[in-house]
Amino acid sequence: MTTAYESPTRRRKSLLQEASLLEGPMLLLQSIRGFKTNRSLLWLGCVPLALFGLGLFNLSAHAAEMPELSAAFLANNLWLLVATILVIFMNAGFAMVEAGMCRQKNAVNILAKNLFVFALAVTAYWFVGYSLMYGDAIAAGWLYFNGLFFDPAVTPELISEAGLVPSVDFLFQAAFAGTAATIVSGLVAERVKFGEFVVFSLILTAFIYPIAGSWEWNGGWLNSVGDKEFIDFAGSSIVHSVGAWAGLIGAMLLGPRLGKFIDGKPQAIPGHNMAIATLGALILWIGWYGFNPGSQLAMDQWVPYVAVTTTLAAAGGAIGATVISTMTSGKPDLTMIINGILAGLVSITAGCGNLTFVGSWVAGLIGGIIVVFAVSALDASGIDDPVGAFSVHGVCGVWGTLVVGLWGFDIQGDGSPLGLLVGGGISQLGIQALGCAAYAIWTIVTCWIAWSVIGGLFGGIRVTEKEETEGLDIGEHGMEAYPDFVSSGR
Repeated sequence: MTTAYESPTRRRKSLLQEASLLEGPMLLLQSIRGFKTNRSLLWLGCVPLALFGLGLFNLSAHAAEMPELSAAFLANNLWLLVATILVIFMNAGFAMVEAGMCRQKNAVNILAKNLFVFALAVTAYWFVGYSLMYGDAIAAGWLYFNGLFFDPAVTPELISEAGLVPSVDFLFQAAFAGTAATIVSGLVAERVKFGEFVVFSLILTAFIYPIAGSWEWNGGWLNSVGDKEFIDFAGSSIVHSVGAWAGLIGAMLLGPRLGKFIDGKPQAIPGHNMAIATLGALILWIGWYGFNPGSQLAMDQWVPYVAVTTTLAAAGGAIGATVISTMTSGKPDLTMIINGILAGLVSITAGCGNLTFVGSWVAGLIGGIIVVFAVSALDASGIDDPVGAFSVHGVCGVWGTLVVGLWGFDIQGDGSPLGLLVGGGISQLGIQALGCAAYAIWTIVTCWIAWSVIGGLFGGIRVTEKEETEGLDIGEHGMEAYPDFVSSGR
């Protein structure tokens, strides 16, 4: 009897598309040439194991060198990171305020400038600006530099003293540099060339702003004038007025928008969307809680105090601007309410750690009143500022710096009076005025040179009359913000 043997059934080759979730990765690897054998797969499996071991080695080495992270160290750095995010989010507020207060045909251009300028600011500030602002002294008190980029190393001393991680500090300071450049955008809106604005923003954030900022915030010459110190807690002058002066020079060189002045008389050019302008103002108000309280550079008992002074000043600014605009125009003007809030915020930025609650509200109230008259004065001078940026950031930036010398106190120190009107004498007011003048002169001179050179190299900084008439969205970007709606040409 013969036994018939069945031929062994041939194992069907598994297909990747039929494989289970567990089988799929192995089949995928086996399909790659060189990974068909078990030995190859074994070597491949050693890669993550080796990386894991290397990671443990590095962590162990650092753990051996670094002290235990304290609650104060973690709180300070976490708070500054949160504050940084709030300040960065202010870019959305600036974009919405500017776009809403300008015409529909330029909305894409305005949004593109505000979005792109922050990317430029971070890059320029990372490359050289941070080093110029917080580096080692080259010309003591005036110029600092510490090489390109910055050292992110965390030292044991920094941890034990609950200091700020260099990377977090860089991010916070870069957000401030971006704010200065964004202010310029509002002053030159609706007629500046996109490329030329980009080049200027790089120069401003890489060189002009950092050098000026080092005079106070890196222990420069303004940090000790006689027996007193120039006080600009969060940058009424250093950030806001520098940005405003830079933009003012650009606006003067550009000239007014077509149709802004007829027979020498200023004409109203209404914005196209007051809803997003209002939302932008509220975003800026919220972002300012990173700007001012974050400048405490630590999570301590004074952070909520600074938050309250900031809030009261914004409220006072809104009230002051609303009352005055109603008295002058007969009805409350929403654009002035928006600018009044921002004016109040700028007015408290220098003194948010040195004014009482009453003094903060009054400073904001006066800032709101000032901004209404400043807008009219700028129009009367023939300078076109589409969103009132110079009135808010320039005029009220100077006012916010000077008010410290009028009724400021050393609140976080011994509580002694600093201002003239509260018994502190005139010296602090003189130092505050000196700082305002120094930042104005520096920015005007350097930015005049920068704008002029850029214009000379690139054939002017203003778009053509045809592009301005059609709108910068089409001329500069080839798209429209609202393609489904008929443009009104406004």
